[in-house]
Amino acid sequence: MARAPDSVYRRRRLVAVLALAFVALAIVILVVGIGGDGSEPQPAGDPYADVALDRLVGQRLMVRMHDEATPELLDAARAGTIGGVILFPPPDAAPAAIADQVARLQQAATAGANPPLLVAIDQEGGEVKRLPAGPPQRSPSQLGAVGDAAASSAEGEATASFLTQFGVNTDLAPVLDVAGPGSFVSGRAFSDDPGVVAEVGVAFAEGLQKGGVAATAKHFPGLGLASVNTDFAASVVAAPRSDVRAGIEPFEAAVAAGVDLVMVGTATYTALDPDAPAALSERVVGRELRDRIGFDGVVITDDLEAGSITATRTAEDAAVDAARAGTDILLFAKRAGPGPIAAALARAARRGGLDRASLEAAYGRIVALKDAVAAG
Repeated sequence: MARAPDSVYRRRRLVAVLALAFVALAIVILVVGIGGDGSEPQPAGDPYADVALDRLVGQRLMVRMHDEATPELLDAARAGTIGGVILFPPPDAAPAAIADQVARLQQAATAGANPPLLVAIDQEGGEVKRLPAGPPQRSPSQLGAVGDAAASSAEGEATASFLTQFGVNTDLAPVLDVAGPGSFVSGRAFSDDPGVVAEVGVAFAEGLQKGGVAATAKHFPGLGLASVNTDFAASVVAAPRSDVRAGIEPFEAAVAAGVDLVMVGTATYTALDPDAPAALSERVVGRELRDRIGFDGVVITDDLEAGSITATRTAEDAAVDAARAGTDILLFAKRAGPGPIAAALARAARRGGLDRASLEAAYGRIVALKDAVAAG
């Protein structure tokens, strides 16, 4: 057989050299991709990988405070086993006195290298106003009757200015429930017209947030059809889905406007999930609020020791169920410390009942909100 020309051999050698070079490059890329030492591929950066489990679950708890930063609250704030407090001060509380106690709590949180606390209060106006001397000067129904969004926004902004004197950074308002016949919450609602509630109620929320206080749209998916007060007993709304969805319209408007928090109520809605109160239902929190409406902010429960919850569950079980459903902040308006609740959450996480990824996601949303209110 005749010998191939030298030019052919040179081309073959060049091809071989290039092939080896590509193989070497591929090996380098593979090694770098798996960490350079043949170990398993390295995960993307996890900003909360070093956060202890006790803090991951603790930052989800909001507990009761009267007018004093008790030793129990200070210890919990320092340890990071609470993430916030809901204030129930005396009606005639002096702003400076409450602000001093709140500052002590915030200092304890800082000393423990924790995020700042959310300090919340129910300052709706009308029949629910923990600090009766302050704004809003008009009740939701009065604002709704006038139908002036600008006036409602101004009330919200004035309320924020007043609350910040006490160290409050979160108002558990406005009520966006659409008043219905026989509803126990009708006296706290802006209107029986979803459009008015959406316009005037959301304006109040915008005023609060303009004033530097986080607003809370409540009580998703709406208590306007509930005749039994959830504070005292199990409450079941058997209305068809179309009626329930009509009551959700103001919440959709609030989400579109950028409301900071949504509070999920504790009534049971048979059209959405007949098996669990809303705050404990993944169908309500996950599918309806997160997926269908698109809310990606902080979800807070209504009181998890309300009669509608204690009728069927312990507080510990309710906390785990609510966390599993996708809520972020677990509100215990009667407890002055984390007690067994934090332990139950941590135990559920260790046993696989709450996965680390969901805990970190909730923690991230809460920290983002805290950063936002701390920045004013």
